[in-house]
Amino acid sequence: MAPWTSAVGAPQLARLLTSQHTGTSGRTGPVRPAYRRLCDGIRILVLEGRVPVGARLPAERELAAALKVSRTTVATAYEALRAEGYLASRRGAGSWTALPEGSPLPTGGLEPLPPEAADTMIDLGCAALPAPEPHLTAAFEYALTELPPYTHTHGDYPAGLPVLREAVARHYTARGVSTMPEQIMITTGAMGALAALTRLFTPRGERVAVEHPSYANILQLLRESGVRLVPVALSDRRPGWDLTAWRQVLRDSAPRMAYVIPDFQNPTGVLVDDEQRRDLVTAARAVGTLLVADETMAELTLDDVPGQRPVAAFDTGGSTVVTVGSVSKTIWAGLRIGWIRAAPETVRSLTAARAYADLGSPVLEQLAVAHLLDTDWEPAMRLRRDRARENRDAVTGALRQHLPDWEFALPHGGLTLWARTGGLSGSRIAEAGERLGVRVPAGTRFGVDGAFEAYVRLPFTLADPLATEAVARLAAAADLVRSGAVGGSPTPRSYVA
Repeated sequence: MAPWTSAVGAPQLARLLTSQHTGTSGRTGPVRPAYRRLCDGIRILVLEGRVPVGARLPAERELAAALKVSRTTVATAYEALRAEGYLASRRGAGSWTALPEGSPLPTGGLEPLPPEAADTMIDLGCAALPAPEPHLTAAFEYALTELPPYTHTHGDYPAGLPVLREAVARHYTARGVSTMPEQIMITTGAMGALAALTRLFTPRGERVAVEHPSYANILQLLRESGVRLVPVALSDRRPGWDLTAWRQVLRDSAPRMAYVIPDFQNPTGVLVDDEQRRDLVTAARAVGTLLVADETMAELTLDDVPGQRPVAAFDTGGSTVVTVGSVSKTIWAGLRIGWIRAAPETVRSLTAARAYADLGSPVLEQLAVAHLLDTDWEPAMRLRRDRARENRDAVTGALRQHLPDWEFALPHGGLTLWARTGGLSGSRIAEAGERLGVRVPAGTRFGVDGAFEAYVRLPFTLADPLATEAVARLAAAADLVRSGAVGGSPTPRSYVA
């Protein structure tokens, strides 16, 4: 049996390594040998998860040709990686990526911080807030009184509890999109919804168009399902989508599915206007592409901006747009309740396929969400918006104070801010940040093939004074990168104060 589980080709590895050099001009630190820069670059790719652990690396001669360096440079870099525990080799089997003994698997700053590390590491990786209380507890108390009749059943409801499907349908109707309960399927969060849609509509090898940048966890889900990602850059002229680029991709690539976040996009915070929504639905319908609109951030409006209609409002035929929603961002990620709004025949197909996935979502949580939607939604949302707004203002104020050369557009909603890192490598800032006790995901996690190296994503999860302390540590990390101190021998990836 081969000692590796995947392989990375020389051209692909060269692209990933080249992307790390974005914005490194002006660096004042000492010049490192070429082999050291290559060793550090591969190590960062492994630690970020962009090159998997257990991936076979190209032969020395192949990588040298792709990078236009000497074979000696590659051989010396590989030897340094072996000495540091990031590479394993066997005669006749090649070399593959590894981690030093005792190191945690790389998460790229997106997995929830382990509870035991909360006292020593400030987490800017997870864009989720604590629950709005007392509303969540009250919803569960009510749900417990409604639970007994359900305990006399088998408890599996593949399409979701009727009471919750009806509540979600009423919620859409109130937002201006007439909806029947038959158009709703309850899922295990938005990720469960996207996984179900991907299994049903996109067999391995199918093309899926995505905004660029886009939500990192969905990009990874799509990669692991074996689809071919087709990135479409956001507009550089106005907030939102580049409709010219979208029409060309839809026409030329004919993707089976397209995934977009029209409301306070994760990671950029961009809000797409009604005109662009209408135009993209029209373009998708013309070529037969299923347009999946992720509206998990739709109701997290933090400023007085014009309200936008749900994307499904522009789908007059009802078969082009599928909407994904969730309470993970609006209420609490621990609920793990989401939904799909689609044509009834699509919901039936998804429900039938669920027998081979997770069978259904937890009953008690569904009852709690139904109660929230029907009786306590607006008070809970006011608490959520107020907290997110205060946190956003704390983070942006700290950025202006400690990192004035970083650029960002103030998001008017959602939970994330997309920052250009003053010409420095976001990957190296993320690595330096972990040394200094702050965890942040590099922009490359939200792109395809190493794009957005000069960015990081910052969520609105911290209030002052912790928000200011987190940004101060990022500023110290940026100083380490600027001085060239990051990229030498790695420190252990344990959590440090």
